[in-house]
Amino acid sequence: MKRSRAGALVGALALSALAALALAQDAKKPEAAASHAGHIVVTPDDVKWSAGPGTIPAGTQMAVIEGDPSKPGLFAMRLKMPAAYKIPPHFHPADEHVTVISGTMNMGMGDTLDTAKAHALPKGSFSVMPAKVHHYAFTREETIVQIHGMGPWGITYVNPADDPRKK
Repeated sequence: MKRSRAGALVGALALSALAALALAQDAKKPEAAASHAGHIVVTPDDVKWSAGPGTIPAGTQMAVIEGDPSKPGLFAMRLKMPAAYKIPPHFHPADEHVTVISGTMNMGMGDTLDTAKAHALPKGSFSVMPAKVHHYAFTREETIVQIHGMGPWGITYVNPADDPRKK
């Protein structure tokens, strides 16, 4: 008797595991994922560009993809920067994750914008800038980056005179 109960228990567990595996495989299918509430799909044609935030130098366009960068919680936004664009040395209150969508973003560390010490991040590159680390960025060609992190997103300039909000 004990052997048949143990066998039945093992069989039931095996069936449960197979059912869970089947459900997990279904969840990976795009049609299953698309049916979940809160699923977000954004194609390049869906991106709605507007004037960039007043917290960075003029000339950019911005598109919020997910969340609200000004509020607590996860957000994703894109910045489109023209050629020869510069963001002076600054830092953020939380980690900033940057993915280069097109063009090349040049980023450097420190309190002075030094193009010779920057790293070129071509299309497809990814960078994580820890909170409060002083850094700068510039472009030589039109460049689009996607920034994601936990809000509220903010920027503090190393030199307060560089802050466009004070001009």
